[in-house]
Amino acid sequence: MHASGEPGAYGVVVPHAGYLYSGQVMASSYSCIDPDFSGTFLVIAPSHRGLGPCTSDLDWGTPLGTVSCDSDCAHALGIPLSNQAMEVEENSLELQMPFIRYRFPDARVVPVLMGSQGFAHAQSLANQIWNAIGPDAPNIRIIASSDFSHYVPADVAVQNDTYAIGALSDLDISSFYQRLGEYNVSACGYGPIAVMAMLARRMGATSGKLIQYMTSGDTTGDYSQVVGYASIAAV
Repeated sequence: MHASGEPGAYGVVVPHAGYLYSGQVMASSYSCIDPDFSGTFLVIAPSHRGLGPCTSDLDWGTPLGTVSCDSDCAHALGIPLSNQAMEVEENSLELQMPFIRYRFPDARVVPVLMGSQGFAHAQSLANQIWNAIGPDAPNIRIIASSDFSHYVPADVAVQNDTYAIGALSDLDISSFYQRLGEYNVSACGYGPIAVMAMLARRMGATSGKLIQYMTSGDTTGDYSQVVGYASIAAV
């Protein structure tokens, strides 16, 4: 993993498509966090099956080894525990774990499937998480698992996604939601992005910096129906 990004991020947006399509952008997301980080990653993800909000105290097996769960943190969040929900195939979580295991071998994780992603739900979840992790915030980094536009022409994806991402330049979540609605941007993890930004702001972040943007068309050569991928660092 040799991508370079914005160092010192409190949180990052990371895609979760197949590595062939979004792996380069994922690498640029994780490059924004010090490789010596050995704390806890709070991985907030959308559920493609409508599950959540829930968390888990299970360790995660990967082809590169096991990623340990910070079970104390998981229990402290006050979010329902559902190990069964985590065992259901969920690429928004699963694809993050090998990256974390490879680049941060001493780090632990706490997965959160968000459930409803509206603004009020994001604000409530962010408050609940902050009440649990606030004192330990220096040892925590937030991962928001999300792709952006789905199955639209590449020029539409670039225009719509760029517009929505622009609202994150100063971590303005109200504007982010407004822009998503205006352009009907089909980002699957907009709620996790909002929660990450809200938490990162409390941790000291003042801006969201776009590190890299690509679409699936950059891999397949088919730009007629693409998915957008962005790495964004809250710094």
